[in-house]
Amino acid sequence: MMRQYELVERVQKYKPDANEALLNKAYVYAMQKHGQQKRASGDPYISHPLEVAAILTDMRLDESTIAVALLHDTIEDTSATRAEIDELFGEDIGALVEGLTKIKKLDLVSKKAKQAENLRKLLLAISDDVRVLLVKLADRLHNMRTLDHMSAEKRARISEETMDIYAPLAGRMGMQDMREELEDLSFRHINPEAYEAVTRKLHELSERNEGLIRKIEAELGDLLVANGLVSASVKGRQKKPYSVFRKMQSKSLSFEQLSDVYAFRIIVDDIPSCYRALGIVHTRWRVVPGRFKDYISTPKQNDYQSIHTTIVGPSRQRIELQIRSMRMHEIAEYGIAAHALYKDKEPVDGDRPPPASNAYALLRRTIESLAEGDSPEEFLEHTKLELFQDQVFCFTPKGQLITLPRGATPIDFAYAVHTNVGDTCVGAKINGRIMPLVTRLTNGDEVEIIRSGIQVPPPAWEEIVVTGKARAAIRRATRAAIRKQYSGLGYRILERTFDRAGKSFSRDGLKPVLHRLGQKDVEDAIAAVGRGELSSLDVLRAVFPDHQDERVTVKPSADDGWFNMRSAAGMVFKIPGRTKQQLEAAGQMGPDALPIRGLSGDAGVRFSEGGAVPGDRIVGIMERDTGITIYPIQSPALQKFDDEPDRWIDVRWDLDEANSTRFMARVMINALNEPGTLAEVTQVIATSDVNIRSMSMARVATDFTEVHIDLEVWDLRQLNQLMGQLRDLQSVSTVDRVFV
Repeated sequence: MMRQYELVERVQKYKPDANEALLNKAYVYAMQKHGQQKRASGDPYISHPLEVAAILTDMRLDESTIAVALLHDTIEDTSATRAEIDELFGEDIGALVEGLTKIKKLDLVSKKAKQAENLRKLLLAISDDVRVLLVKLADRLHNMRTLDHMSAEKRARISEETMDIYAPLAGRMGMQDMREELEDLSFRHINPEAYEAVTRKLHELSERNEGLIRKIEAELGDLLVANGLVSASVKGRQKKPYSVFRKMQSKSLSFEQLSDVYAFRIIVDDIPSCYRALGIVHTRWRVVPGRFKDYISTPKQNDYQSIHTTIVGPSRQRIELQIRSMRMHEIAEYGIAAHALYKDKEPVDGDRPPPASNAYALLRRTIESLAEGDSPEEFLEHTKLELFQDQVFCFTPKGQLITLPRGATPIDFAYAVHTNVGDTCVGAKINGRIMPLVTRLTNGDEVEIIRSGIQVPPPAWEEIVVTGKARAAIRRATRAAIRKQYSGLGYRILERTFDRAGKSFSRDGLKPVLHRLGQKDVEDAIAAVGRGELSSLDVLRAVFPDHQDERVTVKPSADDGWFNMRSAAGMVFKIPGRTKQQLEAAGQMGPDALPIRGLSGDAGVRFSEGGAVPGDRIVGIMERDTGITIYPIQSPALQKFDDEPDRWIDVRWDLDEANSTRFMARVMINALNEPGTLAEVTQVIATSDVNIRSMSMARVATDFTEVHIDLEVWDLRQLNQLMGQLRDLQSVSTVDRVFV
């Protein structure tokens, strides 16, 4: 275990004026608080924060961050409080320690939700101060290094979480070495058999090629020096087990088929020297086509800069080369932490680093967009989509660079430009050609979004997009559109309910009684009525407590056999005993019934299983959460609602001549069981401009078969004409409408 003075010495090596008193005070406080606590390995608990601090000293971070590392578990695992840490170390350090503290008493319904809420809290803390991220990653790295002492179940769970969240997050921040170590440690516990197999293969390859890396290093180095790059250095290495395994999986290759297990870095002084080194190498050895990437002219979002190329190099080996300056190399190794190294350094000509981390600025913007009102599970899903994918670089027609995850579509591109652009997107031009919105974008594509002011993003887009921002925006737009439509339906219901009672309905009248209805605002209350969650009569009684719900009964005539009962609120319900002839003679519903235009125009309105078509007499039943279900008045399913009159809604058709919606109706055909019968039936249906949605058959006798067909027709007239034509067929015995 590292001692106190050793930690101070490590910090003073790169920061001689470090606040030694702060480090000693944090060490003593953490030692006292953790006391006799032990880790699963049996080591004193204080060894963990010390090792976390040591990892951060390798990144050359300031003494305040090292102090936070020493204190990071005190609030969570000891009697320490935020107020106490604020008093002893200042509010800045206190805020950082609290940002690293997990939520322990949060009442969430699942482990996934708890993980998501912890991630949400961590990322929001990161957006305030990047040092939270650095300490958290170092904390996770040390925990992974000592994971062997945990149970198998815990090892697997922690490794999966590391692989899903922390390793990609380190990569997104440009901390490539940490990412690779986290991935390898996780891989060892998630898939131990594959880890052992790949590690064994790499060891065997290393033994066979002993001295090959040194030989290639020497040959490349001599070539660069001979061409004037005297200070260039070449370093080769074998790829890590998880990197090899991932490539085998993604490319469907065996280990023996891999030709680029070795990678070499050429490090030079500045940017001009990078391109000079590239020219020297390409002049000497043949380039592998399609394997060149220039991340100097187009840096990655995590500030990574380098030239990547693959050559058939010395000994006819296929070699991956990365060419970069020393400054680029330090940013590639330490990522966001490397920016602290340049605060007091003089810039090198042609190689000036960005004044602040673009990766961190992008992370903050991403977190802000992800944190807008989603559930913890959605936040976790969107975070993985938004932060942890490889990237493609695309451009707007004006040349603005848009970076997206690999596999992104023009819809993702539109939302990356602006949420309003995504919401109004109806098409896209890719490199000047109109292309489908499902097209996967590639590096260098120029994308122009075609927009329409009346567009609402379809819910199906959620399955097409790959970015968290796009998915979150589509869900919000869909929820808003559905809420608006339910609100419209609820408003119409309430207007009629209040009108029947002789009252006037207004939104302002609902405001004083929202607490009685259990709703937080007026639109929520109206939408709840549209969804069937709240009775319009309950709203009426809440606004007018003295109102009496008087029902008026119309007695049937002697030969009628049935009657409608209408409440003062306008609800219509039936009394059993009606005959088919009486139903047909009853006519249409009243003029103040709710108009129904079909599923495409009325959210919260759906048809029963047997369907209904314009011309049918219909009635609506208010269903909880789904709004109104429309039934033909002949439907036997209505009998189960006889004792619930308040759920009945007076509805009528309201279709114009330009209607382009077909409606479903079910028919049953009793036909001869002989060859060609089904062909005759379907031919008649096709020539009548009727669509078949589904069909089922069952033999009911030796010579006859029942055919149940769900048809899509324009109206009742077309349906009746079709049924008449089917009855005229010699092979058809009967044709009947089926009401469910």
